[in-house]
Amino acid sequence: MTNALAEQPLPAPSALRTWIDGIGDVVVDRAPEDAYTHVPDTATKVVVRVAGNGRRDALVVGPRTRATYHADPDERLVSCTQLRLAPGAVGPLLGVPAGDLVGRAVPADDLPAPAARRLVRELTVGEPQDITARLADLLPPPVDGPRERLLRAAVDALSTRPDRAPAAVRDVARELAVSERQLRNLFAVGVGVSPKHYARIDRVRHLLTHAASAPWAQLAADAGYYDQSHMTADFRSLMGVPPTAFFTGRLPRATPCRAPRRP
Repeated sequence: MTNALAEQPLPAPSALRTWIDGIGDVVVDRAPEDAYTHVPDTATKVVVRVAGNGRRDALVVGPRTRATYHADPDERLVSCTQLRLAPGAVGPLLGVPAGDLVGRAVPADDLPAPAARRLVRELTVGEPQDITARLADLLPPPVDGPRERLLRAAVDALSTRPDRAPAAVRDVARELAVSERQLRNLFAVGVGVSPKHYARIDRVRHLLTHAASAPWAQLAADAGYYDQSHMTADFRSLMGVPPTAFFTGRLPRATPCRAPRRP
């Protein structure tokens, strides 16, 4: 697999799990001619970047519904720290629905919420290694109402686990005593993608993580696909190539990566 961005997980304070689903420290370690892959992702992330000249900035990167393959960016990126926002955290924290950020990378100081602009300002002036320790002082008190708990329960049921395939959307709606339409609306605001597409992306990410651990047929069965051909078709739809091509480095043509610029 060709992927220049190797992420090292950092501890996320348990008191902040309502806001932060995970923190990763990414160091770019690749030859300039190598391409790198952004895999599909259901999370919205606040990304604090450090360029080769020491300049820091922050972006909000919305959910990515399909993989993208990029060539060398305009400005050499040295490292970045990524804060994965928890389901339901985007609206209260950033001031916009998660659905408005799908497929986008937005300069973080353009966000409408004052709390978000303060968070970004503080994160870009401090040292990257201090971000985790400072989050408790930068984030507002957690929100844990009925909608937030409902969304978390639905996300958990639709996620692929090593010992459990994701549940069907209709079964999740019935178990949580809501209609499928209500569930779609909840995901549109709190996650940014539909429940069905959330489950598809999460299954493909499960395959990417566990590809070396078992034969394809077993992985397909464990993840809840009808059969291996169903898995291959779904993987190709989201990743642009079949699993065997992806893991042997036969990737789609990379495109230049451009950072968002203001008009």
